[in-house]
Amino acid sequence: MIVTVTLNAALDITYRTPALVPHTTHRVSDVAERPGGKGLNVARVLSALGHETVVTGFAGGRTGDVLRELLGNSGPGGSRGRPVDALVPISGSTRRTLAVVDEASGDTTQLNEPGPTVSPSEWSAFLGAYERLFTGADAVALCGSLPPGIHVGAYAELIRRARAAGVPVLLDTSGEPLRRGVAARPDLVKPNTDELARLTGSREPLRAAHDARRRGAHAVIASLGPDGILAVTPDGVWQATPPAPVKGNPTGAGDSAVAGLLSGLVERLPWPARLARAVALATATVLAPAAGEFDAEAYEELLPRVAVTEQPGP
Repeated sequence: MIVTVTLNAALDITYRTPALVPHTTHRVSDVAERPGGKGLNVARVLSALGHETVVTGFAGGRTGDVLRELLGNSGPGGSRGRPVDALVPISGSTRRTLAVVDEASGDTTQLNEPGPTVSPSEWSAFLGAYERLFTGADAVALCGSLPPGIHVGAYAELIRRARAAGVPVLLDTSGEPLRRGVAARPDLVKPNTDELARLTGSREPLRAAHDARRRGAHAVIASLGPDGILAVTPDGVWQATPPAPVKGNPTGAGDSAVAGLLSGLVERLPWPARLARAVALATATVLAPAAGEFDAEAYEELLPRVAVTEQPGP
């Protein structure tokens, strides 16, 4: 079982319009709603890959009700394509995110609402639920931003609790929560190049990734956008690159990469195979019509074509 944590969950709404022109009225050609937030995206992809997955975090208000209805609760054990709902209820309302896809250019404009304020008692309730999920957990993913009311060291606290229980933990966040989380020694972190530069002060991805490892991360997987990912691990350094640039909606691509890394971890795949899976899933997500989904046929076609090359050390 893989547990994903989304403290700032969202209802993702995707609009598609023939062309997005500022200061004009648009007709929307298609609308899609999905449970969102980084960890929920990760869980959905993991479940589609056949892994038993449990999602936790917070959900509240009418938007939270819609999110949970869309997510569904498959009951104990989960099922292919549907994670188990272990979200903790709160009094505030879950946020919404809006992605507007310009079909003419393929570009996407993203609008993200702030999250609800989480009270101390709600945080305590979450901690209890989180620790109960360690039983039977093969890995934990801590994903996304922190909602108001949650202290900036929250991910560091969650990492320490997972490590104490002997559960491998992946961290995917940014800013001060990333800096403090890295110091808590997660098994894996997945920043993009901007997040890595803010963490280390270096704009050179390889140097920055080595620096992040020295700060406490066991392995660092740096997202390079259309150039794939760079992995600095105890076993070596690799770069995985997609076969060709693609156009589409990038929302959730990084989350699909996280799902690839986590599934490879629990399946004990060698690093090159994990990285190829992560890049193929991320690219297939860009090609999918809705945020947070991936094109399964594109994934199968892309996977053997991802180039994974070993890189020199520091």
